[in-house]
Amino acid sequence: MALDHTDRLILRELVADARVTNAQLAERIGVAPSTALLRTRQLVERGVISGYHAQLDFASVGRAVQAMVSVQLKGHNREEIDRFTARVPLLPEVVSTFHVAGSVDYLLHLAVPSTEVLRDWVLDHLTTDPVVGHTETTLVFNHLPGNSGVLPGSS
Repeated sequence: MALDHTDRLILRELVADARVTNAQLAERIGVAPSTALLRTRQLVERGVISGYHAQLDFASVGRAVQAMVSVQLKGHNREEIDRFTARVPLLPEVVSTFHVAGSVDYLLHLAVPSTEVLRDWVLDHLTTDPVVGHTETTLVFNHLPGNSGVLPGSS
């Protein structure tokens, strides 16, 4: 089902502030509170809204060093991929895991306390893994978020 103008307004407001009250949301988009509540629930039920979260400042929680680690697997059979994806994304240092096409198979976004911890993490969790063929680590100096909302348009 396509998104209409009201859906897009709701999504824009929730992306900007997921803690907005229903009354505030209704006022901001110019609909009745009952309409805002119903439409938001429908967006959740349709899977358009998949969750709400708090965004952390990693340095404030003792994880000041961030890195992107490119991982190339040795083989590409289902068993090896399943073993890798069942283990690595669940490690506490992993912020996000991206399965990608191209010269590498995965990009891991890590947040750790120090470069020493980063080095040890890569050695302990990737280079010693028999499934992993190659890794390349890139330090993140700054993260500039893009537009995380819905694209403008009619539907």
